[in-house]
Amino acid sequence: MQSEGGAVRIVADRPEPDGAIPAILDIRLKPGWKTYWLEPGASGIPPQVTVDPQDGISFSGMRFPAPKAFDDGIASYTGYDQSVAFPLSLKREKAGDVTLKASVFLGICKDICIPVQADLSLPLPAGLAENPLDKARIADAVSALPEEPSDTFKVTAASFDPAGKRMRISLLLPPTNETTPPELFLAGPPGYNFGKAENLTTANGQVTADIPVRIPAKGGALKSGSVLLVARIGGRSMQTPLAFD
Repeated sequence: MQSEGGAVRIVADRPEPDGAIPAILDIRLKPGWKTYWLEPGASGIPPQVTVDPQDGISFSGMRFPAPKAFDDGIASYTGYDQSVAFPLSLKREKAGDVTLKASVFLGICKDICIPVQADLSLPLPAGLAENPLDKARIADAVSALPEEPSDTFKVTAASFDPAGKRMRISLLLPPTNETTPPELFLAGPPGYNFGKAENLTTANGQVTADIPVRIPAKGGALKSGSVLLVARIGGRSMQTPLAFD
């Protein structure tokens, strides 16, 4: 599907023996255009994908590479300024030929933001031949995802103060020659928004930062595990749900 700012398509390879379908939402941006992350900011549009399960394919989510932070002097937002691919978690639920029918909604912006709505259809016959180029594109998208927490790159403490509307996070950082502090990106339940990291302190390879939290007027309490953190420093990124007091 073509739009003014780029092209949107789904790329899928033949299903695995367990039914999993390797696939990506592939967004090809024209120079100067951007699209958004899971938590885009106050004025952005997060990418959304829905799949009709009646067609024999289930969909359980979409994964994102680490984004960038942008500020155009009027608003700040989080996303990507180059072509990007989001791995899709798809599974074939019945034998034989199936067709992936997906509805995609996202924002692509330059001077203005253009909502993009696309209904995409991709046949996946039982005897689908492997496509080396598509397989490589999907593998590249998966390899670009943030890594899991490790002994050298992880959250060591997290707490949330609902009265002060702030979250405090401590991170153990991997060895690096990077002199700038890590970038922190947070996404939570609908209505919650997270500001830029403040009061960054560094000691013994750990960084502690305060994150302002905008709490919706109506909505449930912010529960432990309901906030996703992506931390990036240098060429590495790490993703984890936050367990906090």
